[in-house]
Amino acid sequence: MGFFDWLSGTKKPEAGTSPASPQDIEATILAVNRETAPYSVTKCSDGSCDFAAEWQIIDAKWVEVFAKAGLERAARIKMRLDVDKHEVRVVDEDYTISWRVGVPTLSFSASAFRGQKKEVSFGKAYGFTEELRPGEIYNYRFDSKEMKAPLQDAVTGQGWVWRGVAFGKL
Repeated sequence: MGFFDWLSGTKKPEAGTSPASPQDIEATILAVNRETAPYSVTKCSDGSCDFAAEWQIIDAKWVEVFAKAGLERAARIKMRLDVDKHEVRVVDEDYTISWRVGVPTLSFSASAFRGQKKEVSFGKAYGFTEELRPGEIYNYRFDSKEMKAPLQDAVTGQGWVWRGVAFGKL
């Protein structure tokens, strides 16, 4: 594995592993789904990719003094099969939306990321819930490897290359 492969997140199968058929690789990618996983892998419905793995990290709403607020965060891995080269091209997407409505303010912020990402994050917040009771607003732990590693192993185990894309077309 070269420096640029490491930088882009590209993983290659072990030498001598013959590439599986496109139907087998599709079944293998979808088989990564399991009940205990915090993410889901589905066929892409909007045409921007062939498969998408998505983890809803945070979806919280709470009440502040004279205000209501919310935070939403999700991570997504989009995958497209390149049958001719026997590789799965992948790009990571991440977005965060936060808002606050109160007297006399109204605020909204959003951020997004597209490329290759390695992240470990966690957070916890306490406050007044939507039922106006004090309690935990959100508690999360996110490790991008927990979502990406099973997919990489599934793809490379079938003799295909996991090709990270940062700037070009998926």
